[in-house]
Amino acid sequence: MADQSVFPNPLPQLWGRIDKVALTGVLILLVLAAFDSTAVVPTIAETLEHFWSTLPFIVFAVLAIGYMKATGSERLLDGAFQGRETRMILMGALVGGLSPFCSCQVIPFVAALLAAGAPLSAVMAFWLASPLMDPAMFSITAGGLGFDFAVAKTLAAVGLGVMGGLTVKLLAASPVFADPLRAQPAKSGCCSGRKLTLNWRFWQDGDRREAFARSSWDNFIFLGKWLLFAYLLQSLLITYVPAALIAGVVGGEGVGPIIIGALVGAPAYLNGYAAVPLIAGLLEQGMSPGAAMSFVIAGGVSCIPAAVAVWALVKPRVFAAYLGFAIVGAILAGMAWGMVA
Repeated sequence: MADQSVFPNPLPQLWGRIDKVALTGVLILLVLAAFDSTAVVPTIAETLEHFWSTLPFIVFAVLAIGYMKATGSERLLDGAFQGRETRMILMGALVGGLSPFCSCQVIPFVAALLAAGAPLSAVMAFWLASPLMDPAMFSITAGGLGFDFAVAKTLAAVGLGVMGGLTVKLLAASPVFADPLRAQPAKSGCCSGRKLTLNWRFWQDGDRREAFARSSWDNFIFLGKWLLFAYLLQSLLITYVPAALIAGVVGGEGVGPIIIGALVGAPAYLNGYAAVPLIAGLLEQGMSPGAAMSFVIAGGVSCIPAAVAVWALVKPRVFAAYLGFAIVGAILAGMAWGMVA
């Protein structure tokens, strides 16, 4: 009698273990080798050179994140959403622009806030500012685009949060924002929602030391792979895309390139950290400073992880308003940065 036992297919499991960012980078190099083999070694060398120059900022960023996770200093954010609504909007924007929350951690955090009765205006302020800036993002942005750009982006993140929050407060009774929540909002994300109690001397506790090491290593791998991938794209961009083409589309004066930067940034954004080298390459090719700012603001708010965090909790009309705030705020930030840069 024939053996009719069914063996599991190992391919799906193998595919799930493969890092898609690393795989994409390898495939890009293979294609480059096929069409321009002499460019492979210089491209890799340039990618590693840029990564090495950014490494101190990466190390600082991951150690800062690890320290915040291990000490439980996220607990300090709990008091931000208490008191008057206007105060909560301002604090929500500040917390969103300065806290180390990743986009998946936002889902349970915001779900808990909404369940506790926090106004949508304050939550919207937090939502808009949160994906744009955090300590790691500031460090990477300062290293790649300059300290002034990093400060300007931080101010834009907080300003966008305040603008969105105050607008929601003014229009709270309108059909757009009335009854904003989905019937059963998501309660979980890819990150643990558990927060440690506050203890600044984390090294005295074994579990906290483990949390520091795990968080630092995980974030180093995350930042490292994305920045290596982005520097690879930057090298190819500078080598193969004519500067005149970039300058013609998003270069020059006026509001036109800024609007284009915002509209292109919204769907084309890969990752906040990966965007830094790409923007540096685009600026070198002739992109206007205002368009660069509008690109990172619109793209950061509308990137898939941040957008999913909002979509999971609110109805489509509120989600549409969220994207509208992103585009308008990006254009305003780009115009402001274009005047001072």
